[in-house]
Amino acid sequence: MPISSTRRIPDHTSTPAHIAIIMDGNGRWATQRLLPRTAGHARGVQAVRRAVEACGRKGVRFLTLFAFSSENWRRPQQEVSLLMRLFVQTLEKEVDKLVDQGVRLRVVGQLDAFEPRLQALIHAAEARTAHNSALTLTIAANYGGRWDILQAMHRMLAAHPEIAGQPDVIDEVRLDPYLSMAYAPEPDLFIRTGGEQRISNFLVWQLAYTELYFTDCFWPDFDARELDRAIAWYQGRERRFGRTSAQLNDQG
Repeated sequence: MPISSTRRIPDHTSTPAHIAIIMDGNGRWATQRLLPRTAGHARGVQAVRRAVEACGRKGVRFLTLFAFSSENWRRPQQEVSLLMRLFVQTLEKEVDKLVDQGVRLRVVGQLDAFEPRLQALIHAAEARTAHNSALTLTIAANYGGRWDILQAMHRMLAAHPEIAGQPDVIDEVRLDPYLSMAYAPEPDLFIRTGGEQRISNFLVWQLAYTELYFTDCFWPDFDARELDRAIAWYQGRERRFGRTSAQLNDQG
């Protein structure tokens, strides 16, 4: 299991091992073109395909996409319904491509809130791609970072009820295995498209030492060139993990 960056300095290279993206700006992209917001979401699916392919070519091992937050249920019902239909259609059409590309699909979040058909498609897609290892694509759906921490705490206490009365023994080592993305290293690079500059309850625990990149590019326009720009920016960052620049220089 990957070790938290607050406990150990993680290995890192010029190519991020794990990229996490908030795919923002679909609705605004459509509005600027006098189209319904739903058209932007449909176009955003193409950008997902491009991102998966580009990350695969670059040797990125983990790509995590924030598709639907636990707060997105507050959006207009028509838009929410369209997003659910898109999710179903994408799973039906894209899984064969993921298999061919060696991509493993995982979906994290409160999946029991989705209709049974969508839940079944998710589980089937995860099972079909479980043997793939070129790239792990995680879709965060009905996900929230605070929910993730709370559910991890609940699962930990359910598995080890004897520690409920011993708060001093609860630490990162005990909690880490119960986080929804315990199988992946913490993201090296976070990207948010659409011009907003916040993490919006995404991977609250995991982004502690992630480099945060914000771009005005709307998600439907995000392509391999935009990914190159983000990675080039990342390569110019000094990843200290609590150390000083002088220490890094001394280490060569």
